[in-house]
Amino acid sequence: MLTRDLIASQILHVLKGTNFTNLGTRYEGKVRDNYTQGNRRILITTDRLSAFDKVIALIPFKGEVLNAITKFWFENTKDICPNYVEAYPDPNVMVGKECKPVMLEMIVRGYITGSTTTSAWYNYEKGVRNFCGNVLPEGLKKNQKLSAPIITPTTKAAHGDHDANLSGLEAVERGLVTMEEWEQLSKYTLALYARGVEVAARQGVILVDTKYEFGRDPDGKIMLIDEIHTPDSSRFWIAATYEEKMATGQEPDNINKEFLRLWLANQNYRGEGEMPNIPEDVIVETAEKYIKAYEMITGQQFMSQPGEVLARIETNLKPYML
Repeated sequence: MLTRDLIASQILHVLKGTNFTNLGTRYEGKVRDNYTQGNRRILITTDRLSAFDKVIALIPFKGEVLNAITKFWFENTKDICPNYVEAYPDPNVMVGKECKPVMLEMIVRGYITGSTTTSAWYNYEKGVRNFCGNVLPEGLKKNQKLSAPIITPTTKAAHGDHDANLSGLEAVERGLVTMEEWEQLSKYTLALYARGVEVAARQGVILVDTKYEFGRDPDGKIMLIDEIHTPDSSRFWIAATYEEKMATGQEPDNINKEFLRLWLANQNYRGEGEMPNIPEDVIVETAEKYIKAYEMITGQQFMSQPGEVLARIETNLKPYML
Protein backbone atom coordinates (compact mmCIF):
# COMPACT_ATOMS: atom_id res chain seq x y z
CA MET A 1 0.00 0.00 0.00
CA LEU A 2 1.28 3.46 -0.88
CA THR A 3 1.27 5.73 2.17
CA ARG A 4 1.24 9.52 1.94
CA ASP A 5 4.96 9.53 2.77
CA LEU A 6 5.75 7.09 -0.05
CA ILE A 7 3.71 9.13 -2.50
CA ALA A 8 5.51 12.30 -1.36
CA SER A 9 8.89 10.60 -1.88
CA GLN A 10 7.92 9.94 -5.51
CA ILE A 11 7.68 13.69 -6.23
CA LEU A 12 11.45 13.58 -6.86
CA HIS A 13 10.91 10.94 -9.56
CA VAL A 14 7.79 12.13 -11.41
CA LEU A 15 7.82 11.53 -15.14
CA LYS A 16 7.73 14.94 -16.78
CA GLY A 17 8.36 13.56 -20.23
CA THR A 18 10.65 11.55 -22.45
CA ASN A 19 12.89 12.37 -25.37
CA PHE A 20 14.19 9.08 -26.72
CA THR A 21 16.09 9.64 -29.98
CA ASN A 22 16.09 5.99 -31.07
CA LEU A 23 12.45 5.05 -30.52
CA GLY A 24 10.88 6.50 -33.66
CA THR A 25 9.18 9.75 -34.66
CA ARG A 26 8.15 11.62 -31.49
CA TYR A 27 4.91 13.50 -30.91
CA GLU A 28 4.06 15.07 -27.55
CA GLY A 29 0.44 15.17 -26.44
CA LYS A 30 -0.80 16.82 -23.27
CA VAL A 31 -0.35 13.65 -21.23
CA ARG A 32 1.28 11.05 -23.50
CA ASP A 33 4.52 10.99 -25.44
CA ASN A 34 4.01 9.09 -28.70
CA TYR A 35 6.65 7.40 -30.85
CA THR A 36 5.80 5.90 -34.21
CA GLN A 37 7.76 3.19 -36.02
CA GLY A 38 6.04 2.41 -39.28
CA ASN A 39 2.88 0.49 -38.34
CA ARG A 40 3.69 0.57 -34.61
CA ARG A 41 2.99 3.25 -32.01
CA ILE A 42 4.58 3.42 -28.55
CA LEU A 43 2.63 5.48 -26.02
CA ILE A 44 4.28 6.59 -22.79
CA THR A 45 1.83 7.98 -20.23
CA THR A 46 3.58 10.69 -18.23
CA ASP A 47 2.68 12.20 -14.86
CA ARG A 48 1.56 15.45 -16.50
CA LEU A 49 -1.85 16.75 -15.44
CA SER A 50 -3.51 19.17 -17.83
CA ALA A 51 -6.29 21.68 -17.19
CA PHE A 52 -7.10 25.10 -18.63
CA ASP A 53 -5.57 23.77 -21.89
CA LYS A 54 -2.11 23.53 -20.33
CA VAL A 55 -0.01 21.27 -18.13
CA ILE A 56 -0.50 22.51 -14.58
CA ALA A 57 1.31 19.92 -12.46
CA LEU A 58 3.23 16.66 -12.27
CA ILE A 59 1.43 14.11 -10.10
CA PRO A 60 3.28 11.06 -8.69
CA PHE A 61 2.05 7.74 -10.14
CA LYS A 62 -0.60 9.45 -12.31
CA GLY A 63 0.77 8.04 -15.56
CA GLU A 64 0.98 4.56 -14.13
CA VAL A 65 -2.58 4.80 -12.77
CA LEU A 66 -4.03 5.94 -16.12
CA ASN A 67 -2.15 3.24 -17.99
CA ALA A 68 -3.33 0.58 -15.52
CA ILE A 69 -6.98 1.67 -15.78
CA THR A 70 -6.80 1.66 -19.57
CA LYS A 71 -5.20 -1.79 -19.55
CA PHE A 72 -7.95 -3.06 -17.23
CA TRP A 73 -10.68 -1.84 -19.56
CA PHE A 74 -9.00 -2.88 -22.81
CA GLU A 75 -8.68 -6.39 -21.39
CA ASN A 76 -12.33 -6.35 -20.28
CA THR A 77 -13.72 -5.13 -23.60
CA LYS A 78 -11.59 -6.77 -26.30
CA ASP A 79 -14.35 -9.34 -26.89
CA ILE A 80 -16.66 -6.45 -27.89
CA CYS A 81 -14.37 -4.33 -30.03
CA PRO A 82 -10.80 -4.89 -31.24
CA ASN A 83 -8.28 -2.44 -29.80
CA TYR A 84 -4.87 -1.37 -30.98
CA VAL A 85 -2.80 -2.62 -28.04
CA GLU A 86 -0.13 -5.25 -28.69
CA ALA A 87 1.90 -5.14 -25.46
CA TYR A 88 2.42 -3.45 -22.08
CA PRO A 89 6.23 -3.53 -21.68
CA ASP A 90 6.23 -1.10 -18.72
CA PRO A 91 3.66 0.18 -16.17
CA ASN A 92 3.64 3.53 -18.01
CA VAL A 93 3.76 2.19 -21.58
CA MET A 94 1.47 0.70 -24.19
CA VAL A 95 2.61 -0.54 -27.59
CA GLY A 96 -0.02 -0.70 -30.29
CA LYS A 97 -0.78 -0.68 -33.98
CA GLU A 98 -0.40 2.63 -35.75
CA CYS A 99 -3.93 3.60 -36.74
CA LYS A 100 -5.34 6.50 -38.71
CA PRO A 101 -7.74 8.26 -36.31
CA VAL A 102 -11.41 8.56 -37.17
CA MET A 103 -12.02 12.30 -36.97
CA LEU A 104 -14.95 11.90 -34.62
CA GLU A 105 -15.10 11.51 -30.85
CA MET A 106 -17.85 9.09 -29.89
CA ILE A 107 -19.36 10.47 -26.69
CA VAL A 108 -22.02 8.39 -24.97
CA ARG A 109 -24.17 9.63 -22.09
CA GLY A 110 -26.35 7.67 -19.70
CA TYR A 111 -27.26 10.73 -17.64
CA ILE A 112 -27.95 14.37 -18.49
CA THR A 113 -25.29 16.49 -16.86
CA GLY A 114 -22.28 18.73 -17.50
CA SER A 115 -21.45 22.42 -17.51
CA THR A 116 -19.37 23.02 -20.66
CA THR A 117 -20.93 24.40 -23.82
CA THR A 118 -20.80 20.98 -25.49
CA SER A 119 -22.48 19.19 -22.55
CA ALA A 120 -25.99 17.78 -22.69
CA TRP A 121 -27.28 19.67 -19.65
CA TYR A 122 -25.89 23.04 -20.79
CA ASN A 123 -27.73 22.68 -24.09
CA TYR A 124 -30.90 21.28 -22.52
CA GLU A 125 -31.04 24.22 -20.09
CA LYS A 126 -30.75 26.56 -23.08
CA GLY A 127 -33.87 24.97 -24.58
CA VAL A 128 -32.27 22.47 -26.96
CA ARG A 129 -34.46 19.35 -27.26
CA ASN A 130 -32.82 17.74 -30.30
CA PHE A 131 -29.27 17.21 -29.10
CA CYS A 132 -26.91 15.68 -31.65
CA GLY A 133 -29.85 13.90 -33.30
CA ASN A 134 -31.32 12.70 -29.98
CA VAL A 135 -34.81 14.00 -29.11
CA LEU A 136 -34.97 14.70 -25.36
CA PRO A 137 -38.24 14.88 -23.41
CA GLU A 138 -39.42 17.86 -21.39
CA GLY A 139 -39.00 17.96 -17.63
CA LEU A 140 -35.55 16.43 -17.21
CA LYS A 141 -33.54 17.43 -14.15
CA LYS A 142 -29.80 17.86 -14.01
CA ASN A 143 -27.95 14.59 -13.32
CA GLN A 144 -31.06 12.51 -14.07
CA LYS A 145 -30.64 9.10 -15.66
CA LEU A 146 -31.83 8.99 -19.26
CA SER A 147 -34.30 6.34 -20.40
CA ALA A 148 -31.55 4.96 -22.64
CA PRO A 149 -27.95 6.02 -23.35
CA ILE A 150 -27.50 8.53 -26.17
CA ILE A 151 -24.56 9.05 -28.53
CA THR A 152 -23.52 12.68 -28.94
CA PRO A 153 -20.45 12.82 -31.19
CA THR A 154 -18.13 15.78 -31.53
CA THR A 155 -15.57 16.70 -34.13
CA LYS A 156 -11.91 16.18 -33.32
CA ALA A 157 -10.75 19.79 -33.48
CA ALA A 158 -7.28 20.82 -34.55
CA HIS A 159 -4.87 21.67 -31.76
CA GLY A 160 -6.01 24.88 -30.06
CA ASP A 161 -9.50 24.79 -31.55
CA HIS A 162 -12.69 23.61 -29.85
CA ASP A 163 -14.65 20.44 -30.55
CA ALA A 164 -18.12 20.92 -32.01
CA ASN A 165 -21.27 18.86 -31.45
CA LEU A 166 -22.91 17.20 -34.40
CA SER A 167 -25.28 14.34 -35.20
CA GLY A 168 -24.35 11.07 -36.82
CA LEU A 169 -26.11 12.13 -40.01
CA GLU A 170 -24.09 15.36 -40.08
CA ALA A 171 -20.88 13.36 -39.57
CA VAL A 172 -21.76 11.26 -42.61
CA GLU A 173 -22.75 14.32 -44.66
CA ARG A 174 -19.41 15.97 -43.84
CA GLY A 175 -17.55 12.90 -45.00
CA LEU A 176 -16.03 12.19 -41.57
CA VAL A 177 -17.37 8.62 -41.75
CA THR A 178 -19.48 6.55 -44.12
CA MET A 179 -22.97 5.47 -43.05
CA GLU A 180 -21.69 1.91 -42.66
CA GLU A 181 -18.84 3.15 -40.43
CA TRP A 182 -21.23 5.29 -38.38
CA GLU A 183 -23.43 2.29 -37.73
CA GLN A 184 -20.41 0.20 -36.72
CA LEU A 185 -19.05 2.94 -34.44
CA SER A 186 -22.46 3.38 -32.82
CA LYS A 187 -22.76 -0.36 -32.21
CA TYR A 188 -19.30 -0.50 -30.64
CA THR A 189 -19.94 2.63 -28.56
CA LEU A 190 -23.19 1.41 -26.99
CA ALA A 191 -21.77 -2.06 -26.32
CA LEU A 192 -18.58 -0.68 -24.73
CA TYR A 193 -20.59 1.68 -22.56
CA ALA A 194 -22.95 -1.12 -21.47
CA ARG A 195 -19.94 -3.24 -20.44
CA GLY A 196 -18.45 -0.28 -18.60
CA VAL A 197 -21.70 0.37 -16.72
CA GLU A 198 -21.98 -3.31 -15.79
CA VAL A 199 -18.41 -3.69 -14.51
CA ALA A 200 -18.38 -0.34 -12.67
CA ALA A 201 -21.70 -1.16 -10.96
CA ARG A 202 -20.11 -4.19 -9.31
CA GLN A 203 -17.77 -1.75 -7.54
CA GLY A 204 -20.59 0.60 -6.50
CA VAL A 205 -19.64 3.10 -9.21
CA ILE A 206 -21.81 4.74 -11.88
CA LEU A 207 -20.22 5.27 -15.30
CA VAL A 208 -22.08 8.45 -16.18
CA ASP A 209 -20.66 9.30 -19.58
CA THR A 210 -17.48 8.75 -21.52
CA LYS A 211 -15.82 9.17 -24.88
CA TYR A 212 -14.24 6.67 -27.23
CA GLU A 213 -11.75 7.28 -29.98
CA PHE A 214 -11.42 4.93 -32.91
CA GLY A 215 -8.93 4.48 -35.70
CA ARG A 216 -8.42 2.42 -38.84
CA ASP A 217 -5.50 0.00 -38.86
CA PRO A 218 -3.34 -0.45 -42.00
CA ASP A 219 -5.94 -2.93 -43.33
CA GLY A 220 -8.78 -0.44 -42.79
CA LYS A 221 -10.22 -2.30 -39.79
CA ILE A 222 -11.86 -0.07 -37.15
CA MET A 223 -10.17 -0.34 -33.77
CA LEU A 224 -10.53 1.28 -30.36
CA ILE A 225 -7.53 3.54 -29.69
CA ASP A 226 -6.30 6.11 -27.14
CA GLU A 227 -7.66 5.27 -23.66
CA ILE A 228 -10.91 3.95 -22.24
CA HIS A 229 -12.95 4.60 -19.09
CA THR A 230 -10.30 6.61 -17.22
CA PRO A 231 -11.05 9.60 -14.95
CA ASP A 232 -9.52 11.79 -17.68
CA SER A 233 -12.02 10.67 -20.33
CA SER A 234 -15.07 9.67 -18.28
CA ARG A 235 -17.35 10.84 -15.51
CA PHE A 236 -17.91 8.53 -12.54
CA TRP A 237 -20.29 8.93 -9.61
CA ILE A 238 -20.62 7.01 -6.33
CA ALA A 239 -23.74 4.83 -6.55
CA ALA A 240 -24.46 4.63 -2.81
CA THR A 241 -25.14 8.35 -2.43
CA TYR A 242 -26.57 9.16 -5.88
CA GLU A 243 -30.30 8.96 -5.00
CA GLU A 244 -29.85 11.01 -1.82
CA LYS A 245 -27.91 13.71 -3.65
CA MET A 246 -30.53 13.87 -6.40
CA ALA A 247 -33.37 14.10 -3.87
CA THR A 248 -31.71 17.02 -2.07
CA GLY A 249 -30.63 18.83 -5.24
CA GLN A 250 -26.92 18.32 -4.61
CA GLU A 251 -24.23 17.33 -7.08
CA PRO A 252 -23.44 13.59 -6.98
CA ASP A 253 -20.28 12.42 -5.24
CA ASN A 254 -17.75 11.86 -8.00
CA ILE A 255 -14.44 10.30 -8.94
CA ASN A 256 -12.77 12.62 -11.41
CA LYS A 257 -9.70 14.67 -12.21
CA GLU A 258 -11.21 17.96 -11.04
CA PHE A 259 -9.69 18.11 -7.54
CA LEU A 260 -6.59 20.12 -8.45
CA ARG A 261 -8.42 22.31 -10.98
CA LEU A 262 -11.01 23.20 -8.32
CA TRP A 263 -8.24 23.90 -5.79
CA LEU A 264 -6.66 26.35 -8.22
CA ALA A 265 -10.05 27.96 -8.92
CA ASN A 266 -10.43 28.50 -5.17
CA GLN A 267 -7.12 30.39 -5.32
CA ASN A 268 -8.76 32.59 -8.01
CA TYR A 269 -6.72 30.98 -10.80
CA ARG A 270 -8.69 29.92 -13.86
CA GLY A 271 -5.96 29.64 -16.44
CA GLU A 272 -4.95 33.27 -16.86
CA GLY A 273 -2.02 35.06 -15.29
CA GLU A 274 0.57 33.53 -12.98
CA MET A 275 -0.38 30.18 -11.52
CA PRO A 276 -0.07 29.95 -7.72
CA ASN A 277 2.46 27.57 -6.23
CA ILE A 278 0.85 24.19 -5.50
CA PRO A 279 1.83 22.88 -2.02
CA GLU A 280 3.22 19.38 -1.66
CA ASP A 281 0.22 18.19 0.37
CA VAL A 282 -2.13 19.17 -2.48
CA ILE A 283 0.06 17.29 -5.00
CA VAL A 284 0.03 14.22 -2.74
CA GLU A 285 -3.74 14.42 -2.24
CA THR A 286 -4.23 14.64 -6.01
CA ALA A 287 -2.15 11.49 -6.42
CA GLU A 288 -4.26 9.78 -3.75
CA LYS A 289 -7.41 10.71 -5.70
CA TYR A 290 -6.06 9.02 -8.82
CA ILE A 291 -5.01 5.91 -6.92
CA LYS A 292 -8.42 5.75 -5.21
CA ALA A 293 -10.08 6.09 -8.61
CA TYR A 294 -8.14 3.07 -9.91
CA GLU A 295 -9.10 0.99 -6.89
CA MET A 296 -12.77 2.01 -6.92
CA ILE A 297 -13.20 1.54 -10.68
CA THR A 298 -11.34 -1.77 -11.02
CA GLY A 299 -11.87 -3.30 -7.58
CA GLN A 300 -8.13 -4.02 -7.45
CA GLN A 301 -5.41 -2.63 -5.19
CA PHE A 302 -2.94 -0.32 -6.90
CA MET A 303 0.50 -1.88 -6.60
CA SER A 304 3.62 0.15 -7.26
CA GLN A 305 6.93 1.15 -5.74
CA PRO A 306 8.55 4.60 -5.51
CA GLY A 307 11.65 5.03 -7.59
CA GLU A 308 13.17 6.30 -10.81
CA VAL A 309 10.63 6.00 -13.63
CA LEU A 310 12.50 7.22 -16.71
CA ALA A 311 15.41 4.77 -16.30
CA ARG A 312 13.00 1.88 -15.76
CA ILE A 313 11.05 2.78 -18.92
CA GLU A 314 14.28 3.03 -20.95
CA THR A 315 15.33 -0.42 -19.78
CA ASN A 316 11.95 -1.97 -20.53
CA LEU A 317 11.81 -0.37 -24.00
CA LYS A 318 15.24 -1.61 -25.13
CA PRO A 319 13.66 -4.29 -27.38
CA TYR A 320 11.87 -1.49 -29.24
CA MET A 321 14.89 0.79 -29.72
CA LEU A 322 15.87 1.32 -33.35
